[in-house]
Amino acid sequence: MKPGKTRVFAPSEVPESNATRYPEQFRAGVEKRHVRRLADHAGLQNFGVNLVRMEPGAISSQRHWHTRQDEFVYMLEGELVLETDTGPQVLKPGMCAGFPAANGDGHRLVNRSMREASFLVVGDRLPGDQGDYPDIDMQFRRMSDGSMKFTRKDGTPY
Repeated sequence: MKPGKTRVFAPSEVPESNATRYPEQFRAGVEKRHVRRLADHAGLQNFGVNLVRMEPGAISSQRHWHTRQDEFVYMLEGELVLETDTGPQVLKPGMCAGFPAANGDGHRLVNRSMREASFLVVGDRLPGDQGDYPDIDMQFRRMSDGSMKFTRKDGTPY
């Protein structure tokens, strides 16, 4: 594969999307999360960097963990609540959170405030990543084409 050229751009140039691949019954709250896929726009393939803006009442995702992907969050604006197995923790601008692969500690961010919040999230794109949603009957697998396949925990598809 021929390497791409260096890209310099403002995040505002990158289209923002609130799309989710979740099955319909698990989408509530995620539609208030808006993502700009910065690494994709830059032509990067080995890891993702997303600028995420969350409206009041938004959730970043359903609480989940990955078997192979490390994730890192850096808070930019506002206030979000990080929900993990250890309980809720407030994240404010300048704070970071890291989620090592295969730790089994489901995580998500929730905007319980009355104003928008934003953060950067960085994660690798290792093939074969899988994960679990401890609070709901769902698991996922990253397919070889980069798409996500969601199933119930017994393996039946949605």
